[in-house]
Amino acid sequence: MSDVKAIIGLGNPGADYDATRHNAGAWVVEALARDSLTPLRAERKFLGQYAKVRYAGHDVHLLVPSTYMNRSGKAVAALCQFFKLTPEELLIAHDELDIAPGTARYKHGGGHGGHNGLRDTASALGNDKSFHRLRIGVGHPGSAKQVVNYVLGRPGKAERIAIDAAIDECLRTLPDVLDGNWAGAMNRLHSFNA
Repeated sequence: MSDVKAIIGLGNPGADYDATRHNAGAWVVEALARDSLTPLRAERKFLGQYAKVRYAGHDVHLLVPSTYMNRSGKAVAALCQFFKLTPEELLIAHDELDIAPGTARYKHGGGHGGHNGLRDTASALGNDKSFHRLRIGVGHPGSAKQVVNYVLGRPGKAERIAIDAAIDECLRTLPDVLDGNWAGAMNRLHSFNA
């Protein structure tokens, strides 16, 4: 399994979307940039906010696409082409309806599960779905008809505290991920519940 060289946080650009559930993936990368004391900066060639950080002894590219969620692939593909990255070297952080707030899960490959950011990313990578995912639980509204309004809505205070606690735990597991110790990272993260 290839080492992770880039962590990409999916979301929608702009102040209207910044605090919405759909931006939970972006929150991971923003937290990692803060933790690394390296600000994300607008980078036109990657269509997003970018930084290169040193984290747990590894050089890692961070990207939050400034494209809308359903066009995330353009930014991911631009980063991959520039740095000659393979899909297996990517960790894509995204919001996940199927797990509760306060929990997060790693996953290797697989389908998009109806997530437009993952769908577009896989498509932009030539339908190669072998990238790693970091699924940040935001919970489900209970009805498929409510999903769009739900992910574009803001979590309540307690919910946001739980999501942030899960993101903090994600950061604690990243040294294992970057060292290639997926079993250790998964064991720790998957047993965490805020």
